[in-house]
Amino acid sequence: MEPTALLEKLQIEFDRHAYGDNPAELYDPITYIMSLGGKRFRPLLTLLAASIFDTDLEKAIKPAMAVEVFHNFTLMHDDIMDRAPLRRGMPTVHEKWNANTAILSGDVMLIRAYDLLLDVPVEKLRTVLARFNQTAAEVCEGQQLDMNFETRWDVTEEEYIGMIRLKTSVLLGFALEVGGIIGGADEESVQLLYDAGENMGIGFQLKDDLLDVYGDPTKFGKQVGGDIIANKKTFLLIEALSKVNGPLKTELDHWISLETFDNEEKVNAVTKIYDALDIRSFTEDKINEYFSRGMASLQKLQTGSVQKEVLLQFVGQLVAREK
Repeated sequence: MEPTALLEKLQIEFDRHAYGDNPAELYDPITYIMSLGGKRFRPLLTLLAASIFDTDLEKAIKPAMAVEVFHNFTLMHDDIMDRAPLRRGMPTVHEKWNANTAILSGDVMLIRAYDLLLDVPVEKLRTVLARFNQTAAEVCEGQQLDMNFETRWDVTEEEYIGMIRLKTSVLLGFALEVGGIIGGADEESVQLLYDAGENMGIGFQLKDDLLDVYGDPTKFGKQVGGDIIANKKTFLLIEALSKVNGPLKTELDHWISLETFDNEEKVNAVTKIYDALDIRSFTEDKINEYFSRGMASLQKLQTGSVQKEVLLQFVGQLVAREK
């Protein structure tokens, strides 16, 4: 089955899925955040991975939905911690309701993710739950590391990659892995699927970092340069801090230390420093390295299924995206 058809099937399931109804103040925020859409590529990857090994995808639908519900749960709580006013161009849950409601609704979302995972065939349920629990804990570890980094200016490339692996990419690995498990893949194939997702997840986050500075504003979907304005410790800034010296270091330190400034002027100035240090090329090479690792793992899957090519083509489209 093609990705477009699978995505339509997923959307139908999300539209008719009930998370609960009373009290409305608890469940309305869940319906709200799930209605904001998003790319839905995580549950789609679950279905595509399952389709390589089994043509019956019905048993993979709810576990795939669980991946997306869990992802949105993390977004709801992340938005509170980040004090983010918008999510996908709309008010965040804690802004539309309040922080306490967002915390409690997020808690219920995590529980509902477990409910959806109960649809996993019983003989595979323990394995899937154990892997989900490990993934969920790692996502929390990554979020805590990200918050720790906010007060540090000595974060290394290795530490940053480790943080985004936990915060972002392990869930992508799980999305592919659980599809393989449900589809009946052997242990080696399941591991290859996980490795592919983990490496591609790192590549996607690094690409987000890059697009925030060098993306096309008409395609990126949010303000270009937002990370520079906020002094966010992205891969680009960490590399710049590790390489810069002399007058450029003085200038970069100046822009980082300013509390009031013209946004456009700061973005332009810091971007020029990145250009002088060739940060863009270095980041692109690192992105390609992780994407290549991910694609190599998928290529190693020992299957003659045509769905393997469908998965490879879809992943290729994700890699080429500009937003």
